[in-house]
Amino acid sequence: MASILPDLSPLRTSHDFRLLWVQGLITNFGSSMAMVALPLQIAHLTDSPAAVGAMGAVELVPLIVFGLYGGALADSVDRRKMILGTEAGLGVLAVILLVNALLPDPLLWPLYVVAAGVAALAGLQRPALDSLMARIVPHDQLTAAAALNALRWQIGAIAGPAVAGFVVAYAGAPWAYSATVCGFAVSVLMCLRLAPAPAAHDADKPSLRGIAEGARYAWSKPVLLGTYAIDLAAMFFAFPLAIFPFLAEDLDAQWALGLMYAAIPLGSVLTSLTSGWASRVRRHGRLVVFGAGMWGLAMTAAGWAENIWLLLFCLILAGAGDMLSGLGRSTIWNQTIPEELRGRLAGIEVLSYSCGPQLGQLRAGTVAGWSGARTSVWSGGAACVVAVGVLAAVLPKLMSYDADTDEDALRRRAQKAESLAAAAAV
Repeated sequence: MASILPDLSPLRTSHDFRLLWVQGLITNFGSSMAMVALPLQIAHLTDSPAAVGAMGAVELVPLIVFGLYGGALADSVDRRKMILGTEAGLGVLAVILLVNALLPDPLLWPLYVVAAGVAALAGLQRPALDSLMARIVPHDQLTAAAALNALRWQIGAIAGPAVAGFVVAYAGAPWAYSATVCGFAVSVLMCLRLAPAPAAHDADKPSLRGIAEGARYAWSKPVLLGTYAIDLAAMFFAFPLAIFPFLAEDLDAQWALGLMYAAIPLGSVLTSLTSGWASRVRRHGRLVVFGAGMWGLAMTAAGWAENIWLLLFCLILAGAGDMLSGLGRSTIWNQTIPEELRGRLAGIEVLSYSCGPQLGQLRAGTVAGWSGARTSVWSGGAACVVAVGVLAAVLPKLMSYDADTDEDALRRRAQKAESLAAAAAV
C-alpha cells in the first residue's frame, strides 16, 4: 500500500508546507463555491452561452499582465507578504459578489469586474506560491509535494461544487458567496503564521528586463517549452466548464450541475490518492504527454455521451488524465528551474495553465453558441488529442527527459544541497 498511497513526507518535514496545505484546503472550498455560483448567475441573467464564455476573455488580459509581473515581483520581495496581501484582496472581491447577489435585482457588470479582479490577484499570487514550494520542500520530495498540493485543491474543488450546486439551486447564490467570504477570512489568519520568505539580498527590482530574462531562459529550454505548449493546447481545446450549465440542460439533468463540476477534480483526486508510484517516475515528460492525451480522449467521449452518468464517468477520466499531466509538469518545473528565476518562471507557468482555461472557456462558449454545447465538447476534445500528438512528435527532448540524467535537474539538485548545507552550518 505504501507504493500506492500518496507520499506524506512533505507534510511531515515542512511546517510551512503543512500550513499552506490546510490554508489552501479551506480557501479552495470557498472559491469552488463561487466558481459554480458565478457562471450560473451570469447564465440566469443573460441566458447566453457566449456571455458565460466571455468570462474567459475578461479574465485573460489581467491574468497575463499580473501573472508576468507577479513572477518578477516574487523574485524581488517577501513571498509571504505577496500571498497574504492577495489573499486579503480576494476576500474583498468575494464580499462584492455577496453584496451584489443580495440586491433585489443583481447587476451583471460587477460579475465581470470581479472576474477580472480575481484573475489579476490570482496572477500575482500564484507565482509566489509556486516559487515558494521549491524553497520549503526538499528536492527529493517535490513530486510528492505536487501530488499533495493537487489533492488539497481537489478536495475543495469536489466538495465546493457538489455543495454549491445544491446551495445555489435551493438557497441562492448569496449563501455560496457567504461560504467564499468565510473561507478567505480564515485563510488570511493562517497566512499570518507563515515564516518570512524574503528575496535574495542581490535581487533586482521587478522590471521588463527581468521578465524578459525569465522568458529567454524558458525559450532556451525545449523541455520547459514543451510543458507549457502541451498544457496550453489541452486547456484551449478541451476546457468546457463555462458551458456546463447548458450541457446539463441539454441532457435534462440540471440537478447534476454541481456533480459535473465536481467530476473532473474527483478524477484528479483518485489519481492523487494512488500517486505513491509517482515518486519513482523519472520520465516526467512522457507523463505530461500521456495525461494530456487522456484528457482529450475523455472530453471527446463526454461530448458524445447521451446519458448523464456516462458523461460524469468521462469527466472523471478527464480529471485523472489532467492530474497525471500536472504531476509531470510541476515536477519538471521544480526540478530544473534555478532558484533565482523561480518567481519569473512561475509567472510564465501561470500563463500556461491559467490562460489556457480562460481561452478555452471563450472557445467553448463561442462554439456552443454556433453548434450546441455537446458539439463544443467533443470537437474540442478531438482537437486536443491531435494537438498533443503533434507537439509530442516535434518536441523529442520532452519525451526523453530523465530526472536522473538531465543536466538542469542535476544542477538544481546540487544547488539545493548546497543551500541546505549552508543553512545547517549557520
